[in-house]
Amino acid sequence: MHPMLNTAIKAARRGATVINRGSFDLDLLKIEKKQHNDFVTEVDRAAEQAIIEVLLSAYPTHAILAEESGASANLHDKNNNENENVWIIDPLDGTTNFIHGFPQYCVSIALQQRGQITQAVVYDPTRNDLFTATKGAGAYLNEKRIRVGKRDRIADALIGTGFPFRAAAAPESQDTAALEQYIDMFRIMTTRCAGLRRPGAAALDLAYVAAGRLDGFFEKGLKPWDIAAGALLVSEAGGLIGNFNGESDYLHKGEVIAGSPKIFAQTLALLEPFAGAPTAK
Repeated sequence: MHPMLNTAIKAARRGATVINRGSFDLDLLKIEKKQHNDFVTEVDRAAEQAIIEVLLSAYPTHAILAEESGASANLHDKNNNENENVWIIDPLDGTTNFIHGFPQYCVSIALQQRGQITQAVVYDPTRNDLFTATKGAGAYLNEKRIRVGKRDRIADALIGTGFPFRAAAAPESQDTAALEQYIDMFRIMTTRCAGLRRPGAAALDLAYVAAGRLDGFFEKGLKPWDIAAGALLVSEAGGLIGNFNGESDYLHKGEVIAGSPKIFAQTLALLEPFAGAPTAK
């Protein structure tokens, strides 16, 4: 196993220890709102710190891009060149699920080297599911090789998605175009596939695509830390991942279609008209 992947696994388990401790005392948690229906807990922050400590103690010159603390000071050098090694971290993907005791959340850690994701860990502490990948070396679940699903017709496929919850939850203060667009996509996809699921943690949804538990996945409005680790898992498991035009700049575009090659192609054909920012009707 690659030493950097080993370090990422150690960091993910350290973060999960913090999360598991917090899960016993949900009623006592301090919960803040970042914005309407977007929560952060003291557990998110403590888990992130625990993860960063493990990573930087092993690799002190590496940069960090993390959900709660943002970008570290050494993301760029004195010439404003991006650091060659950037750890992209979501300490607790699925915070809303976690707050409710709904057991669908995970730790997501990826290493980006010269713009390429090379190491990935997605760890589900409630099921003790450890998804790992190293670029060029395959994807694994609890050290067993995983592959994307074999279904080749979208009519037979179970597809995961995520909802643009901020727009949905606060229509009076948000542009509702994203919600309207999403409902249109939902209508198309739910009539074409065997089932549509919205579990609430994109990193874990992508890991499920890699393991064949979902045949495909689509979502818009994501951040790099939602996507980075799951994207490498999918590609190393023989799947495809791209933006809604099928291109590879999904990490910063924040929109993703993933799946086995045939399900990816069929999903892309249905959703390509929705590429880019939604426009108000």
